[in-house]
Amino acid sequence: MRERPPVTGARILRITLLLAAICGAVFVVSLCLGPARISVLRGVRDLLFSGEPGLHPSGSPETAILFSIRFPRVLFAGLVGASLSLAGAAFQTLLRNPLADPYILGVSGGSAAGAIIAISLGLAALPFGVPLFAFLGAVLTVTLVFSIGKTDSNVLLLAGVIVNAFFSAVILFFLAMSRSADLHSMTFWLMGDLGLASPREILLVSGTLAAGFVILYFHARALNLLATGEPTALHLGIAVERTKGIVFLAGSLVTAVAVAFSGIIGFVGLIIPHMIRMLFGADHRLLFPASALFGGAYLMAADTVARILLSSTELPVGVVTALCGAPYFIYLLRRKGGF
Repeated sequence: MRERPPVTGARILRITLLLAAICGAVFVVSLCLGPARISVLRGVRDLLFSGEPGLHPSGSPETAILFSIRFPRVLFAGLVGASLSLAGAAFQTLLRNPLADPYILGVSGGSAAGAIIAISLGLAALPFGVPLFAFLGAVLTVTLVFSIGKTDSNVLLLAGVIVNAFFSAVILFFLAMSRSADLHSMTFWLMGDLGLASPREILLVSGTLAAGFVILYFHARALNLLATGEPTALHLGIAVERTKGIVFLAGSLVTAVAVAFSGIIGFVGLIIPHMIRMLFGADHRLLFPASALFGGAYLMAADTVARILLSSTELPVGVVTALCGAPYFIYLLRRKGGF
């Protein structure tokens, strides 16, 4: 097997720029694909030269569709995909298990349960009611999983499955208690709904993603050492428990805010970090930005497929990611070895 080149600042910049270009290309193509087709050239031209695109779309109906409907949705898909991938990379490293991600560990389910409770209690009108309850659900999930699983990564995964099942029951209870008029929209949201993002929600998700990325990247070198084993990291002066606590809280916060507005979108945090490790290695100085960019591109592409796959209706994006992620999850289960 060919040895990978060392991770240097130049290599990180080169790969990051390449993935940023891929992400940008997927963004433009996603803008132009949908029930009403808009040419890529026209989409780029309108994106560059239309005045006040997000507020007062002018000109052709295609321009209005592009900026009023698709632009916020595609941007939101990219932010959510980046958030879930970044959190997945952090969780997989801390558990030293490629099967860990916010969905498998139950963090997404706990966040969704908190969001559903907030919505059912009428707190959605408050500025931070839903994301706050989603974050509390994520923290509660992490606390329960670690109190059950302790330090064994395999037991932690089983604990995540158990806690996820519990929060699924909580979600079903509140769905059963909701009015019939709300049932379809809440069910659709739980399977992943990116079509209702407001500018405030996009701003909140982007701000949380930026803060979480800075925190995680600041601990990249410590996580590199932690990935070799806790005794080695302790010997080299890493505050292991403090680092684990900060990274888990950062990953939970990023996940919670994304899930609060997008619903449960599974397997993104599982597939993307593992693919990036296979392609570029496990150094977190490269893993974190590469996972975020590629995860954003992946979810934008998945959401585009969900919009155009069926002509008569629109699929929840969580259906598409599950169809792609479940076979990959089985592959990882059967694959010998770990990272």
